Amino acid sequence: MLDHEIVRGLRARAQALADGVREASAAAVVGRVFAIQSQDAVAADLGIRVRGRDITGSGIRAAYEDERSIVRGWFMRGTLHTIPSSDARWVLRLLAPRILAATVRRYHQLSLDDDLRQRCDRLIRRALATHGPLTRPELTEHLATAGVQPDGQVPFHLIRHAALTGVLCHGPRRGDKATYVLLDDWLPAGAGDSPWQEDAAIAELARRYVRAHAPVGMDDFATWSGLPVTLARRAWKTLAQTGSITKYGALSVPTELEELRDSPGILDVRMLPAYDNYLIGSRSRELSVPAAHQGRVWPGGGVIRPTVVADGLAIGTWARQDAGRVVQMDAFEPLSSQVQALVNTEASAVTAFCGHSPARQGPPDRRT
Repeated sequence: MLDHEIVRGLRARAQALADGVREASAAAVVGRVFAIQSQDAVAADLGIRVRGRDITGSGIRAAYEDERSIVRGWFMRGTLHTIPSSDARWVLRLLAPRILAATVRRYHQLSLDDDLRQRCDRLIRRALATHGPLTRPELTEHLATAGVQPDGQVPFHLIRHAALTGVLCHGPRRGDKATYVLLDDWLPAGAGDSPWQEDAAIAELARRYVRAHAPVGMDDFATWSGLPVTLARRAWKTLAQTGSITKYGALSVPTELEELRDSPGILDVRMLPAYDNYLIGSRSRELSVPAAHQGRVWPGGGVIRPTVVADGLAIGTWARQDAGRVVQMDAFEPLSSQVQALVNTEASAVTAFCGHSPARQGPPDRRT
């Protein structure tokens, strides 16, 4: 039987969330974990911050907009993620056809037939080439010229369709608003421009996943990626045959991880944002969140609350209050003085990252 504490520690370390592991830049964070959940832009920034050392909001913005080393788009499971820009094209080429196929029923419900979707792709391309970067409301105005109603979910699905077909990607922020730009104008040439084979791409995606989440199983990869189990199984077989993964009980780890199993024994407390990929990077929840408290992290309705973890184990949830000036923790159990001190340090780092003085930080509570 696998030692749950060791598995949890290895997973947290792989995600740069334990043993004092922190990356030096936003690009390094994303390169290490491959994908940051980005449904919420602020949560995505906090997800990069928590894995880094002295990373600032301006540093993250520079990675997106100046270096263009990371990009936000619809990738795994058709949800928004931030991934390395150099990987965007091949990941999109691999996953987008399946995401589009899975969305056909919704397109039909919204009366978005194939001809209309293609016409709107061309319209969006012209609008961005002439007027970009553009916000979603601005693109919606252009879509209205094709008879698209501005209210409801239709504009969103057409913009997402254009992203999945390689027309656009997220570009520079304008204040607190996201903008869209032409993918080919915004991103540097990457792996997607070279000869491409699907089996090799699936195996590469699996390899990246294992490095960022192990110890994991093939079913974990299928859940995370949204790929069919048959394809996930094929990728797992390729990794095993090429010696890229090693069995760890019923799970697998990267072969190079063998020498990293000894933990330095550093107590490490981190504040994960809402929807953090550490909590949804595998099918099982019990290793990261005690069963008795899972309802406080996953209250329903697709919500995943911001969570405090100590050595990868959730010990409470947290929330920003007073316009972000205060971080309030709702602890699952009373905290030791050592853990409380580390929580306070981490809370101060969050408030400073959000542009507020840590001196105005109120102590987290100990509600159970």
